Amino acid sequence: MKNIYRALLMLAAIFSASAFAAIGPYKVVLIHGFQPDQLQSRPDHDQVVQDGANYWQDYWLQYADARIDWPANERIEGKIASDYLWPALKTLSEQETCLSGCLLVTHSTGDLVARYLLDNQENWLINAGLEPLNIVGTFDFAGAGGGVEMADIAVNVAQGGGWLNHTMKKAVSLWMGQLPNKDNIGVLNDLKVANARQLSNWPDNRVPRIRFVGNGSDFLGATSSFIPGSDDGVVAAHSACGAADVDAFDSCSTAIEFDGKLDYVHKGVRRFIPMHYPLLMGNKYSHLTIFKSAHRGKVTATDPELKLGDQSRISVETFDKDGWFGKKYRYVRDSDRDTLSEIVYALPQ
Repeated sequence: MKNIYRALLMLAAIFSASAFAAIGPYKVVLIHGFQPDQLQSRPDHDQVVQDGANYWQDYWLQYADARIDWPANERIEGKIASDYLWPALKTLSEQETCLSGCLLVTHSTGDLVARYLLDNQENWLINAGLEPLNIVGTFDFAGAGGGVEMADIAVNVAQGGGWLNHTMKKAVSLWMGQLPNKDNIGVLNDLKVANARQLSNWPDNRVPRIRFVGNGSDFLGATSSFIPGSDDGVVAAHSACGAADVDAFDSCSTAIEFDGKLDYVHKGVRRFIPMHYPLLMGNKYSHLTIFKSAHRGKVTATDPELKLGDQSRISVETFDKDGWFGKKYRYVRDSDRDTLSEIVYALPQ
Protein backbone atom coordinates (compact mmCIF):
# COMPACT_ATOMS: atom_id res chain seq x y z
CA MET A 1 0.00 0.00 0.00
CA LYS A 2 2.99 2.22 0.44
CA ASN A 3 2.85 4.98 -2.18
CA ILE A 4 5.53 7.50 -3.02
CA TYR A 5 3.69 10.61 -1.95
CA ARG A 6 5.57 13.71 -0.91
CA ALA A 7 2.67 16.06 -0.19
CA LEU A 8 3.12 16.61 3.52
CA LEU A 9 6.87 16.81 3.20
CA MET A 10 6.44 19.83 0.97
CA LEU A 11 4.44 21.64 3.66
CA ALA A 12 7.64 22.11 5.66
CA ALA A 13 8.17 25.63 4.41
CA ILE A 14 4.99 26.79 6.13
CA PHE A 15 6.34 26.01 9.58
CA SER A 16 9.64 26.32 11.38
CA ALA A 17 12.26 23.67 10.69
CA SER A 18 11.96 22.32 14.22
CA ALA A 19 8.19 21.98 13.90
CA PHE A 20 8.38 20.01 10.67
CA ALA A 21 11.67 18.15 11.17
CA ALA A 22 9.91 14.78 10.81
CA ILE A 23 6.49 13.59 9.69
CA GLY A 24 6.16 10.33 11.61
CA PRO A 25 5.64 11.76 15.14
CA TYR A 26 2.56 13.79 14.19
CA LYS A 27 -0.51 12.75 16.15
CA VAL A 28 -3.89 12.20 14.47
CA VAL A 29 -6.97 13.91 15.96
CA LEU A 30 -10.33 12.96 14.44
CA ILE A 31 -13.33 15.30 14.20
CA HIS A 32 -16.43 13.54 12.90
CA GLY A 33 -19.31 14.91 10.85
CA PHE A 34 -23.04 15.39 11.24
CA GLN A 35 -24.89 12.49 12.88
CA PRO A 36 -28.60 13.11 12.20
CA ASP A 37 -29.87 10.48 14.65
CA GLN A 38 -28.58 12.67 17.48
CA LEU A 39 -31.10 15.41 16.69
CA GLN A 40 -33.83 13.20 18.06
CA SER A 41 -31.91 11.05 20.57
CA ARG A 42 -30.20 14.04 22.27
CA PRO A 43 -27.33 11.88 23.56
CA ASP A 44 -25.60 12.42 26.89
CA HIS A 45 -21.82 12.87 27.02
CA ASP A 46 -21.03 9.15 27.21
CA GLN A 47 -23.21 8.40 24.21
CA VAL A 48 -21.61 11.23 22.23
CA VAL A 49 -18.22 9.64 22.88
CA GLN A 50 -19.47 6.21 21.83
CA ASP A 51 -21.08 7.62 18.70
CA GLY A 52 -17.81 9.35 17.86
CA ALA A 53 -15.89 6.10 18.08
CA ASN A 54 -18.47 4.28 15.97
CA TYR A 55 -18.32 6.99 13.32
CA TRP A 56 -14.66 6.25 12.53
CA GLN A 57 -14.71 2.52 13.22
CA ASP A 58 -14.46 1.46 9.57
CA TYR A 59 -10.96 2.86 8.95
CA TRP A 60 -9.55 5.92 10.70
CA LEU A 61 -10.18 4.94 14.33
CA GLN A 62 -7.23 2.55 14.28
CA TYR A 63 -4.88 5.45 13.54
CA ALA A 64 -6.32 8.00 15.98
CA ASP A 65 -4.37 9.39 18.91
CA ALA A 66 -7.36 11.46 20.00
CA ARG A 67 -10.86 12.46 18.93
CA ILE A 68 -12.99 15.52 19.37
CA ASP A 69 -16.58 14.30 19.57
CA TRP A 70 -19.60 16.59 19.54
CA PRO A 71 -23.44 16.26 19.46
CA ALA A 72 -25.47 17.24 16.41
CA ASN A 73 -28.38 18.49 18.54
CA GLU A 74 -26.35 21.50 19.75
CA ARG A 75 -24.89 24.63 18.06
CA ILE A 76 -21.18 25.07 17.32
CA GLU A 77 -20.84 28.42 19.09
CA GLY A 78 -22.96 27.15 21.98
CA LYS A 79 -22.62 23.88 23.86
CA ILE A 80 -20.49 22.22 21.18
CA ALA A 81 -17.80 24.81 21.91
CA SER A 82 -18.25 25.06 25.68
CA ASP A 83 -18.99 21.43 26.59
CA TYR A 84 -17.01 19.52 23.96
CA LEU A 85 -14.40 21.55 22.06
CA TRP A 86 -13.00 23.38 25.07
CA PRO A 87 -12.62 20.31 27.34
CA ALA A 88 -10.98 18.41 24.47
CA LEU A 89 -8.56 21.26 23.71
CA LYS A 90 -7.72 21.63 27.39
CA THR A 91 -6.93 17.92 27.69
CA LEU A 92 -4.82 17.89 24.51
CA SER A 93 -2.82 20.86 25.77
CA GLU A 94 -2.36 19.53 29.32
CA GLN A 95 -1.26 16.13 28.02
CA GLU A 96 1.04 17.75 25.43
CA THR A 97 -0.47 15.54 22.75
CA CYS A 98 0.35 17.99 19.99
CA LEU A 99 3.80 19.00 21.21
CA SER A 100 5.42 17.52 18.10
CA GLY A 101 2.44 18.45 15.95
CA CYS A 102 -1.08 17.22 15.29
CA LEU A 103 -2.97 16.55 12.08
CA LEU A 104 -6.72 17.00 12.26
CA VAL A 105 -8.68 14.51 10.15
CA THR A 106 -12.23 15.72 9.55
CA HIS A 107 -15.30 14.57 7.69
CA SER A 108 -18.27 16.64 6.56
CA THR A 109 -19.39 19.05 9.32
CA GLY A 110 -16.14 18.26 11.12
CA ASP A 111 -14.58 20.66 8.61
CA LEU A 112 -16.72 23.53 9.94
CA VAL A 113 -16.09 22.52 13.55
CA ALA A 114 -12.35 22.43 12.83
CA ARG A 115 -12.39 25.87 11.24
CA TYR A 116 -14.03 27.33 14.33
CA LEU A 117 -11.56 25.45 16.53
CA LEU A 118 -8.53 26.65 14.55
CA ASP A 119 -9.74 30.22 14.69
CA ASN A 120 -10.17 30.18 18.48
CA GLN A 121 -7.96 27.54 20.11
CA GLU A 122 -4.93 29.78 20.57
CA ASN A 123 -6.84 32.53 22.39
CA TRP A 124 -8.84 30.09 24.51
CA LEU A 125 -5.78 28.18 25.69
CA ILE A 126 -3.58 31.23 26.27
CA ASN A 127 -6.34 32.87 28.31
CA ALA A 128 -6.46 29.73 30.46
CA GLY A 129 -2.70 29.80 30.97
CA LEU A 130 -2.17 26.80 28.69
CA GLU A 131 -0.01 26.19 25.64
CA PRO A 132 -1.81 26.45 22.28
CA LEU A 133 -1.90 23.29 20.20
CA ASN A 134 0.65 22.82 17.45
CA ILE A 135 -1.73 21.88 14.64
CA VAL A 136 0.32 21.48 11.47
CA GLY A 137 -2.48 20.76 9.00
CA THR A 138 -5.86 19.18 8.39
CA PHE A 139 -7.10 16.43 6.11
CA ASP A 140 -10.69 17.33 5.22
CA PHE A 141 -12.91 14.68 3.63
CA ALA A 142 -16.10 15.99 1.97
CA GLY A 143 -15.77 19.24 3.88
CA ALA A 144 -19.07 20.95 4.71
CA GLY A 145 -17.45 24.17 5.91
CA GLY A 146 -18.96 26.10 3.01
CA GLY A 147 -22.46 25.07 3.98
CA VAL A 148 -24.92 22.41 2.86
CA GLU A 149 -27.90 23.28 0.69
CA MET A 150 -29.73 20.22 2.02
CA ALA A 151 -29.49 21.78 5.50
CA ASP A 152 -31.32 24.87 4.24
CA ILE A 153 -34.11 22.64 2.96
CA ALA A 154 -34.14 20.56 6.16
CA VAL A 155 -34.49 23.65 8.36
CA ASN A 156 -37.27 24.90 6.10
CA VAL A 157 -39.02 21.54 6.53
CA ALA A 158 -38.58 21.71 10.30
CA GLN A 159 -39.93 25.22 10.56
CA GLY A 160 -42.81 24.53 8.20
CA GLY A 161 -41.95 27.53 6.08
CA GLY A 162 -42.16 27.96 2.34
CA TRP A 163 -43.47 25.64 -0.33
CA LEU A 164 -41.99 22.16 -0.14
CA ASN A 165 -42.99 19.35 -2.44
CA HIS A 166 -42.85 15.62 -1.79
CA THR A 167 -39.56 15.24 -3.70
CA MET A 168 -37.78 17.76 -1.48
CA LYS A 169 -39.04 16.11 1.69
CA LYS A 170 -38.01 12.72 0.33
CA ALA A 171 -34.50 14.02 -0.37
CA VAL A 172 -34.18 15.30 3.21
CA SER A 173 -35.49 12.00 4.55
CA LEU A 174 -32.96 10.03 2.47
CA TRP A 175 -30.10 12.16 3.79
CA MET A 176 -31.13 12.27 7.43
CA GLY A 177 -33.20 9.13 7.80
CA GLN A 178 -35.97 11.33 9.23
CA LEU A 179 -37.76 14.64 8.81
CA PRO A 180 -36.64 17.15 11.46
CA ASN A 181 -39.02 19.36 13.42
CA LYS A 182 -38.60 22.79 14.98
CA ASP A 183 -37.49 21.26 18.29
CA ASN A 184 -34.58 19.24 16.89
CA ILE A 185 -32.68 21.40 14.41
CA GLY A 186 -29.38 21.77 16.31
CA VAL A 187 -26.28 22.05 14.13
CA LEU A 188 -28.42 22.13 10.97
CA ASN A 189 -28.70 25.86 11.67
CA ASP A 190 -24.92 26.18 11.43
CA LEU A 191 -24.85 24.13 8.22
CA LYS A 192 -27.15 26.46 6.31
CA VAL A 193 -24.99 27.90 3.55
CA ALA A 194 -25.14 31.55 4.64
CA ASN A 195 -24.57 30.68 8.30
CA ALA A 196 -21.68 28.30 7.67
CA ARG A 197 -19.86 30.86 5.57
CA GLN A 198 -20.15 33.45 8.35
CA LEU A 199 -18.60 31.18 10.99
CA SER A 200 -14.85 31.99 11.14
CA ASN A 201 -15.21 32.50 7.41
CA TRP A 202 -11.80 34.06 6.65
CA PRO A 203 -9.50 32.44 9.22
CA ASP A 204 -6.36 34.25 10.33
CA ASN A 205 -4.49 31.07 11.21
CA ARG A 206 -1.93 29.68 8.76
CA VAL A 207 -2.89 26.01 9.01
CA PRO A 208 -3.20 24.37 5.57
CA ARG A 209 -6.55 22.66 4.94
CA ILE A 210 -5.92 19.81 2.48
CA ARG A 211 -9.20 18.77 0.81
CA PHE A 212 -10.40 15.41 -0.54
CA VAL A 213 -13.55 15.59 -2.64
CA GLY A 214 -16.04 13.05 -4.02
CA ASN A 215 -18.57 13.15 -6.83
CA GLY A 216 -20.62 10.00 -6.19
CA SER A 217 -23.94 9.61 -4.40
CA ASP A 218 -25.33 7.38 -1.67
CA PHE A 219 -28.88 8.18 -2.79
CA LEU A 220 -28.86 7.32 -6.52
CA GLY A 221 -28.77 11.03 -7.34
CA ALA A 222 -32.06 11.78 -5.54
CA THR A 223 -30.52 14.66 -3.59
CA SER A 224 -28.36 16.08 -6.37
CA SER A 225 -31.10 18.12 -8.04
CA PHE A 226 -31.19 20.29 -4.90
CA ILE A 227 -27.41 20.79 -4.78
CA PRO A 228 -25.62 23.19 -7.17
CA GLY A 229 -22.96 21.79 -9.48
CA SER A 230 -21.09 18.58 -8.74
CA ASP A 231 -21.74 16.98 -5.36
CA ASP A 232 -21.17 13.84 -3.31
CA GLY A 233 -24.86 13.34 -2.56
CA VAL A 234 -24.79 15.77 0.38
CA VAL A 235 -22.09 18.42 -0.02
CA ALA A 236 -21.63 20.59 -3.11
CA ALA A 237 -18.23 21.05 -4.71
CA HIS A 238 -18.16 24.71 -3.67
CA SER A 239 -17.94 23.57 -0.05
CA ALA A 240 -15.88 20.40 -0.36
CA CYS A 241 -13.29 22.11 -2.58
CA GLY A 242 -13.02 25.07 -0.20
CA ALA A 243 -14.24 27.61 -2.76
CA ALA A 244 -14.48 31.23 -1.69
CA ASP A 245 -17.70 31.62 -3.67
CA VAL A 246 -20.99 29.72 -3.71
CA ASP A 247 -21.59 28.52 -7.25
CA ALA A 248 -22.45 25.44 -9.31
CA PHE A 249 -18.88 24.20 -9.72
CA ASP A 250 -18.12 21.07 -11.74
CA SER A 251 -14.57 20.55 -10.45
CA CYS A 252 -12.10 21.81 -7.87
CA SER A 253 -9.88 22.81 -10.81
CA THR A 254 -10.27 24.57 -14.15
CA ALA A 255 -7.86 22.11 -15.79
CA ILE A 256 -9.10 18.64 -14.82
CA GLU A 257 -12.48 16.98 -14.33
CA PHE A 258 -13.57 14.73 -11.47
CA ASP A 259 -12.98 11.61 -13.59
CA GLY A 260 -9.39 12.68 -14.32
CA LYS A 261 -10.01 13.97 -17.84
CA LEU A 262 -7.52 16.70 -18.68
CA ASP A 263 -9.59 19.48 -20.20
CA TYR A 264 -10.65 23.05 -19.56
CA VAL A 265 -13.44 23.14 -16.98
CA HIS A 266 -15.48 26.29 -17.45
CA LYS A 267 -17.14 25.89 -14.05
CA GLY A 268 -14.03 24.90 -12.13
CA VAL A 269 -13.19 26.66 -8.86
CA ARG A 270 -10.90 29.66 -9.33
CA ARG A 271 -10.92 31.30 -5.90
CA PHE A 272 -10.45 29.53 -2.58
CA ILE A 273 -10.87 30.32 1.10
CA PRO A 274 -7.38 31.17 2.45
CA MET A 275 -5.23 28.11 3.16
CA HIS A 276 -7.76 25.70 1.58
CA TYR A 277 -6.17 23.36 -0.97
CA PRO A 278 -8.13 20.63 -2.78
CA LEU A 279 -5.69 17.84 -3.60
CA LEU A 280 -7.55 14.64 -4.51
CA MET A 281 -10.86 14.09 -6.30
CA GLY A 282 -12.69 10.76 -6.54
CA ASN A 283 -15.41 10.65 -9.18
CA LYS A 284 -17.21 7.65 -7.66
CA TYR A 285 -16.60 8.36 -3.97
CA SER A 286 -19.73 9.52 -2.16
CA HIS A 287 -20.23 11.47 1.03
CA LEU A 288 -20.44 8.34 3.16
CA THR A 289 -17.72 6.31 1.42
CA ILE A 290 -14.95 8.86 0.89
CA PHE A 291 -13.49 8.47 4.40
CA LYS A 292 -14.06 4.73 4.75
CA SER A 293 -12.35 1.55 3.59
CA ALA A 294 -14.46 1.07 0.46
CA HIS A 295 -12.74 1.31 -2.93
CA ARG A 296 -14.67 3.38 -5.46
CA GLY A 297 -12.39 3.58 -8.46
CA LYS A 298 -9.43 5.69 -9.47
CA VAL A 299 -8.61 9.04 -7.91
CA THR A 300 -7.23 12.10 -9.64
CA ALA A 301 -5.25 15.10 -8.36
CA THR A 302 -6.16 18.71 -9.02
CA ASP A 303 -2.51 19.20 -9.94
CA PRO A 304 0.59 17.02 -9.48
CA GLU A 305 2.11 20.01 -7.70
CA LEU A 306 0.08 22.64 -5.88
CA LYS A 307 1.56 26.00 -4.96
CA LEU A 308 0.61 27.12 -1.45
CA GLY A 309 0.07 30.67 -0.28
CA ASP A 310 3.69 31.21 0.75
CA GLN A 311 5.02 29.78 -2.55
CA SER A 312 5.89 26.40 -1.03
CA ARG A 313 4.46 23.38 -2.83
CA ILE A 314 2.58 20.10 -2.37
CA SER A 315 3.40 17.23 -4.72
CA VAL A 316 1.64 13.93 -5.35
CA GLU A 317 2.68 11.21 -7.80
CA THR A 318 0.38 10.85 -10.80
CA PHE A 319 0.48 9.33 -14.27
CA ASP A 320 -1.26 10.29 -17.51
CA LYS A 321 -3.18 7.83 -19.65
CA ASP A 322 -4.52 8.11 -23.20
CA GLY A 323 -8.25 7.63 -23.71
CA TRP A 324 -10.55 7.42 -26.70
CA PHE A 325 -10.54 10.13 -29.40
CA GLY A 326 -7.36 11.80 -28.20
CA LYS A 327 -8.58 12.38 -24.66
CA LYS A 328 -6.07 12.27 -21.82
CA TYR A 329 -6.66 11.30 -18.20
CA ARG A 330 -4.59 11.81 -15.07
CA TYR A 331 -4.72 9.48 -12.07
CA VAL A 332 -2.96 9.14 -8.74
CA ARG A 333 -0.62 6.19 -8.88
CA ASP A 334 -1.97 3.00 -7.25
CA SER A 335 -5.48 4.48 -6.87
CA ASP A 336 -6.80 1.58 -8.95
CA ARG A 337 -5.88 -0.56 -5.95
CA ASP A 338 -5.78 1.64 -2.87
CA THR A 339 -8.82 3.35 -1.37
CA LEU A 340 -8.87 7.10 -1.06
CA SER A 341 -8.41 6.79 2.70
CA GLU A 342 -5.38 4.53 2.20
CA ILE A 343 -3.89 7.05 -0.22
CA VAL A 344 -4.42 9.87 2.27
CA TYR A 345 -3.00 7.86 5.15
CA ALA A 346 0.13 7.19 3.08
CA LEU A 347 0.71 10.89 2.43
CA PRO A 348 2.77 11.65 5.57
CA GLN A 349 4.67 8.34 5.69
